[in-house]
Amino acid sequence: MKNNINFKETNISWIGEIPIEWNLIRAKYLFNRTKEINKDLRCKNLLSLTYEGVLNKDFYASEGLRPENYNTYQLFDKDDLVFKMIDLENVKTSRVGIVHEYGIMSSAYICFKPLKEKIYPKFSYWFFYDLYKKEIYNSIGSGVRSTLSSDDMSEFEIPVPQIKEQKIISRYLDKKITQINSLVEKIQKKIKLLKELRTSLINQCTTKGLDPNVEMKESGAEFIGIIPKKWDKICIKHLVSTKVTDGPHETPTFVEQGIPFLSVEGIVGNKINFNKIRGFITKETHEIYSKKCKPQKFDILLVKSGSTTGKSSIVETDLDFNIWSPLCILRSDTKKIDPYFFFNAVQSHYFRTQVEIGWSYGTQPNIGMGVIENLLIVVPPLDEQVSINSHLRKFLDDFDKKIENYLKRIEFYKEYRLSLISSCISGKIKVTEDML
Repeated sequence: MKNNINFKETNISWIGEIPIEWNLIRAKYLFNRTKEINKDLRCKNLLSLTYEGVLNKDFYASEGLRPENYNTYQLFDKDDLVFKMIDLENVKTSRVGIVHEYGIMSSAYICFKPLKEKIYPKFSYWFFYDLYKKEIYNSIGSGVRSTLSSDDMSEFEIPVPQIKEQKIISRYLDKKITQINSLVEKIQKKIKLLKELRTSLINQCTTKGLDPNVEMKESGAEFIGIIPKKWDKICIKHLVSTKVTDGPHETPTFVEQGIPFLSVEGIVGNKINFNKIRGFITKETHEIYSKKCKPQKFDILLVKSGSTTGKSSIVETDLDFNIWSPLCILRSDTKKIDPYFFFNAVQSHYFRTQVEIGWSYGTQPNIGMGVIENLLIVVPPLDEQVSINSHLRKFLDDFDKKIENYLKRIEFYKEYRLSLISSCISGKIKVTEDML
């Protein structure tokens, strides 16, 4: 007995026990699965399934991928559930939403119309959302199939209390999730402000130095402004000891253990996180890849393609690892530039501005190797570089600790949010009206 509730076992790993008075019902008995096509362009209210749920889109907008016409799209009614069950090997995409108004979406989506006398729409949404966050769909449909059909989805068993209780649980989750999301949003704003202050401090120190009375001169670059008279602005290609090189473009065969293989997800904040590597490669593969590119201690790793283009980290380990093509290496010529000053400069606002000016767009931002080599770095004498590093370190450590603590709080709230949803839709928490 938990929370004074008697339970029964479902023998379904992602549900577990449910209250003894609840029923376990297959989705095909709770939803209609009709697909109504938007013939003759009956509707022009374009909707989209996103991370934030189902949102309105501009029917007449020209950007993004668009079909030849919207006559092949399907019609959705308010309270319908929509599923995107394609490309299930990709865990980082939206999968389920509840429709807020009449509109059209891709015919590739699955539409479930709740039988409202049996299932409350929002309660069913929270159930399927829980499976999405647990990556249940991906584990079932990935591999050769990489999809789930409407028939597949209709076989899911749903724990179902009485309609009145479904409504109470849904209202409670709506309230609590809104509160949690609000807390997360406030923390994210604080992190954003800290990052802006951090970048501003770096920018100030790496373009103006530490002496407020030093004689200044025009840098000749609007995005840099004035700089100390004894400083220079120099292209990256003249500050590196080897040509700027990216990782291999081949996708390796991964093994259970071996040499870490790093890509953009391993650049977390401004550090390398070896818990977030792409996988392991064999020593033989590493040796082959190392003929082109082998990271060394104090190398700067710069993201040159993808949504995080411009992010960077500095290698602070002697551990053998290799990198994939979205990353490139900037190896400091220590006779001209200190590696940590170089790294600080790469994190500055003026450097980021150059990256954004220089990148091109395919499906995502990317910046070419030739462009990277010609990006400008403001360079003081070596002794000043070391002094600036020392000054910055005191403040950057404090910024980084605060950001890390805020990120931990966000992770806690996200885990609590998922735990709360799972517990409520399986009846492990008894939700009553006085909790609303």
